[in-house]
Formats: sequence, C-alpha cells, structure tokens
Amino acid sequence: MKVSKYLNALLDKAKQNPQTIVLPEGEDLRILEAANFLNEVKAVKPIILGNPEEIKAQFAAHNWNLDGIELLDPSKSPRLKEYTDLLYNLRKEKGMTEEEAAKTALNPNYFGTLMIKAGHADGMVSGANHSTADTVRPALQIIKSARKDRGVSSFLILVANDKPYIFSDCAIVIDPTDKELCDIALGAAESALQFGLEPKVAMLSFSTKGSGKGESVDKVKRATEMAKAALAGDEYKGLNIKLDGEMQADAALDAVVAKKKAPGSDVAGEANVLIFPDINAGNIGYKMLQRFYGSEAYGPMLQGLNAPVNDLSRGALVEDIVGVIAITALQAMNKK
Repeated sequence: MKVSKYLNALLDKAKQNPQTIVLPEGEDLRILEAANFLNEVKAVKPIILGNPEEIKAQFAAHNWNLDGIELLDPSKSPRLKEYTDLLYNLRKEKGMTEEEAAKTALNPNYFGTLMIKAGHADGMVSGANHSTADTVRPALQIIKSARKDRGVSSFLILVANDKPYIFSDCAIVIDPTDKELCDIALGAAESALQFGLEPKVAMLSFSTKGSGKGESVDKVKRATEMAKAALAGDEYKGLNIKLDGEMQADAALDAVVAKKKAPGSDVAGEANVLIFPDINAGNIGYKMLQRFYGSEAYGPMLQGLNAPVNDLSRGALVEDIVGVIAITALQAMNKK
C-alpha cells in the first residue's frame, strides 16, 4: 500500500492516543486490509462488524494478524438488547416501535453508531458499500448535532503537491441557504484547526468582489458577511481565522491573480479552506482534481456532530480508507 507523506503525518498523530473505531463493512476486503494496516502500525483499535468466521478466513488467506482487532456479529452481540433499548428510547418520540428498534439495531451502520452513543467506541467509518445517506442517517438520529443553532455538514481533506486543503461542503448540504453556507464555513474553519491548519477561508463563487451578478453571488456575499460577523465574536477570539469572499477559485489560490482581482484581501492567493456555493461545485471539483491529477482526497467527513462518524466514497482505495479512519481517530481525540 502506498503511504504518502501527509498520510504518514496523520498516522503519527493517531498513534499518540489510539482510538477505537468501528468498521461496519466487514464483507469488504478493502476495509479488512485497511484495518490490518492500522492495527499493525498501532494507529487505531479496530472493531470490525460482520461474520467473524468469514473475516477470519480472509485474514488467514492474506497472512494478516487479528491480534488487537475485535470482530463482532451484531446479531450475536451480548449488548444487542442494550443497544435496542437505547435506540428505542432515542426514537420513540419519532414513532419508532420496540419491534422496529430491534430490527434497526441489527443494521451494521446503526449498530456501530449505537456503540459510539453507548460509549463503547470512539468513532465509525462506513460507506465502502453504502450510500452517504445510509451512513449519515444513523449519525443524525443517534449522535446528533453538537449545536442546536448549526446543522451538520461535511468536509474533506484534499492534498495537492503535499499541501493539504479543506473542501466543504461536497457531500451533505445540497443547495445551502446563506445561513447554512455561513455555518459550513465556520465548521470548516474549525475542522482546519483540528488538523493543524491556520484557516484562510475563501467563499467561492463565479464572481470576485462584485465582478458577477445574480442571486447565487448575492447568497455567497450574505454568507460571507454572516461568517465575518460570527468570527468577530467572543467564540472565535484568538483563533486567527481569516475569511473573505466572494471570490473565484483562481483568485483564492493564485497570488498573481489575487493581486488583480482582490487586492488587499488577506485570504486571496493564500486560501487553504475552500467553501463551495453548493454540492455540485464541491463534489465535481474534488473528484476532477482526484482523477486528473492524482490528488489525495480523504473524506467526506462529517463536521458538527457530537462524535465522529465518517463516510467513504464507494470507489475508495485502501489508502483512502486508511486516511479517513486516521482522521476519524484524530477527530475523536479532539472531542475528549
């Protein structure tokens, strides 16, 4: 497996305090290979959900070591009743019956999320064989948002020429309002801080400082002003988060273009946190960079939850999965 400079740095941080991460897709060989690697380097403590005998057979066939890895079949877990009761109590006001709770708790994504809620795991990574919705729904229902005034969104870490960037939102909020876009920007800035980046946040658009017109431009402008107002408050005092917009991607990333299009901006030309106006722009942008130029892309990860639950692209490579699991472990460390 190819381990990049940036991935090595993530693993070194994760090794400092290995977290227990649930992997609900024990049927996927990529997941098993990633778990084996992370266990070998002692970066996380993996729990794999699935058929233990089938997983053991795969490990034996590849000469991998299971020492340090926990295997769980949800249907045979001694904690299944505990998790069923937990789910029922969380969702009964939404109309869930005890019978529905018993059935739902057997779903690996729900079971893994309930493990986190019960304090038996620190985070979860899924999505190799499940849609984003299948991964995110249990987290929203069980883990829930850390703040009532801010929704959950996503970010990913894209590494180009060994330099990491935060991209947000590329997976969750399809067409954000100005308030949602503001929340996404603030959440992404906080995510950047978690991973040692000094956030320089660019609110992206097809317009730079009024060069274009239209409601989509106005939305980004309003979101920018809202975010700047929030950053001026006590909550963000001393965090040195810089934010500016609206601006085009070239103005955000290229210093020469920035001088022409956004002179005087303390973000233009130096942005490392890119906030996209909608999910179309974000998702298309990162996948093109990944496929055309081989940029590393880890995520999307959820931001704004009480505990980390993260999604994988179904086309993820083993090294991508390793990276997302390591990032999940670091998020869990930051929550403690």
